[in-house]
Amino acid sequence: MIAPVTADAADAAASSPYPHLLAPITLGAVTLKNRVLMGSMHTGLEDRFFHYGKLAAYFAERARGGVGLIVTGGISPNRTGWLLPAGGTLNSKLDVLNHRRVTNAVHAEGGKIAMQILHSGRYGYHPFQMSASRVKAPINPFKPRAMSERRILKTIADYARCAKLAREAGYDGVEIMGSEGYLLNQFLCRRVNRRKDQWGGPIENRMRLAVEVVKAVRAATGPDFLIVFRHSLIDLVEDGNTWDEIVLTAKALEKAGVNLLNTGIGWHEARIPTIVTSVPRAAFRAFTARIRKELGIPVCASNRINTPEVAEDLIAAGDADMVSMARPLLADAEFVNKAAAGRGDEINTCIACNQACLDHTFSMKRASCLVNPRACHETELVILKAKRAKKIAVVGGGMAGLAAATTAAERGHDVTLFEAADAIGGQFRMAAVVPGKEEFRETIRYFERRLARTSVKVKLGTKAAKSDLEAGFDEIVIATGVVPRRPRLEGLDHPKVLSYVDVLRDKRPVGAKVAVIGAGGIGVDVSEFLLHDAGQTTAQYEKTWGIDPEVKQAGGLTPAEREPPRREVWLLQRKPAGKRMGAGPGRTSGWAHKLVLDRAGVHMLGGVEYLKVDDQGLHVRHEGATKVLAVDHVIVCAGQDSVRELLPLNAKGEIADPRYHVIGGADVAAELDAKRAIKQGTELAARL
Repeated sequence: MIAPVTADAADAAASSPYPHLLAPITLGAVTLKNRVLMGSMHTGLEDRFFHYGKLAAYFAERARGGVGLIVTGGISPNRTGWLLPAGGTLNSKLDVLNHRRVTNAVHAEGGKIAMQILHSGRYGYHPFQMSASRVKAPINPFKPRAMSERRILKTIADYARCAKLAREAGYDGVEIMGSEGYLLNQFLCRRVNRRKDQWGGPIENRMRLAVEVVKAVRAATGPDFLIVFRHSLIDLVEDGNTWDEIVLTAKALEKAGVNLLNTGIGWHEARIPTIVTSVPRAAFRAFTARIRKELGIPVCASNRINTPEVAEDLIAAGDADMVSMARPLLADAEFVNKAAAGRGDEINTCIACNQACLDHTFSMKRASCLVNPRACHETELVILKAKRAKKIAVVGGGMAGLAAATTAAERGHDVTLFEAADAIGGQFRMAAVVPGKEEFRETIRYFERRLARTSVKVKLGTKAAKSDLEAGFDEIVIATGVVPRRPRLEGLDHPKVLSYVDVLRDKRPVGAKVAVIGAGGIGVDVSEFLLHDAGQTTAQYEKTWGIDPEVKQAGGLTPAEREPPRREVWLLQRKPAGKRMGAGPGRTSGWAHKLVLDRAGVHMLGGVEYLKVDDQGLHVRHEGATKVLAVDHVIVCAGQDSVRELLPLNAKGEIADPRYHVIGGADVAAELDAKRAIKQGTELAARL
């Protein structure tokens, strides 16, 4: 049994910096110790029974970190609801034992956990998917079959059986997934629901499946079992629902037996970004505030809530009763405990990059976190105290060096960090000036605090020499990063030519017409930096992307209002242009970058041969014709070269001294991969 929240715990919450966030809350018959809900995020561990030990360790660490309620990744109620072939399900007694490993681990840490029941509908990546109607999803190669009346009734029964088994497995409740464009959302909206029977047509019919599922789950699990419903408050797709339809559905769900309404925003196929780092913090709080006034049950806010300050303000203002945070608890399992202890500055903040979480999930790989590579690898990347303290030198204060230095120091080693610049952060510090990447500063802040807490000796403005490293250090970590590559180009020394470092770090003036050489991630970042100012407000974000905050029109879409770009930009690459040109890295965020560039009128040219730069501009050969781009500046983003001058190499090019280790960009210079850099630094330090 889990101990109830005590009066002492309530008093402690009241005296904390975040009294509203940390206050207990009762949902039906279940009392939670605080208002933090760890939102559902599919990790890939749910899909194979032999990974449930890893899944248990992952959730147990978050329960130990103080989360009020954990919601698992999506578990399907039947085979047609699989996200991918043989995906995670709970539809027989045989599955219960695996799930008990998870619930027992969470309960042992004093936590509570609900299992999300998710039927993928037409989002299932398999050929036997089903939906309301035979309407193919634009993000899926398979076309669904329309569900028959018999199949619909069986699916309702499958939800009920799944929930009953979840209770038997020890879950404190279930969350029924009704948003983001999955099956129940597909039935709710005319976008997919073209039916003419009692399950289609007016909203009273379209919401019937969701309501009947809730009723069946309540009947199967009893009055004291927690039921959360993830309800879409704005669909952001054509033929989505209006606000009146959303409210009518929410009230029916409450009447059917839901204890908590959790917020869903947008469909996966929506062409409006809702969770990437360019979306302002708590951008959708107004939707939760509006629906809260319509209901008698608590409401949970979600999307881009990543600090305890934002979460506290939401609840204190009366905009929500709880806050859902998924990725922030990947980034830092101790988020809640740190907030409760007044150590908010030590939180490893989620920067909403999606590179190791959602990008992995949609590539069918195990999820993790760019800023916390231990996420979903808790049983493999284990950080233990060192058996013998060593003196360790780390050269380079970028992401790889910072991860290595702080992890090694936490293990008890005596660490000295050499950084040639006058501040830490390396390439990440440059990225943080790009519009929409302001959150990257949080990672630099986190490492600054972590360096101080772990007593790493930091030597800024110090370019380490071999003589500094040869004596007195047991291990030497080379994390010296990269320098911009200088391509072979006539006129490279012309005053018109700048590197991305000149622009992003050194703030060199740039003219009104610019050619960017290189359409990878850095070229995209530089282009966005040249086009727009940083720091977009929620109102600006809504206007830019065409979001109607009143949701008067179906789906909440309205014509976008685009501000004129500050410059005319040509984005160029040698290889032929493809669909992803200008998208930058990131499967779940690259499309948004490309849309920004398209809407700003950026000229994207592939298959370009660069000839020379002179007073006229950039001379190129494109599609067999020679032309001159009459630009004021040419910015080179043509890759990087590793800085490895401190490595002692033998005649074969191998490291000659076993004390030396190379990580990050100094190891591999391809694109600026902070995910790999932090992972390499952490893993190396865990071994030293």
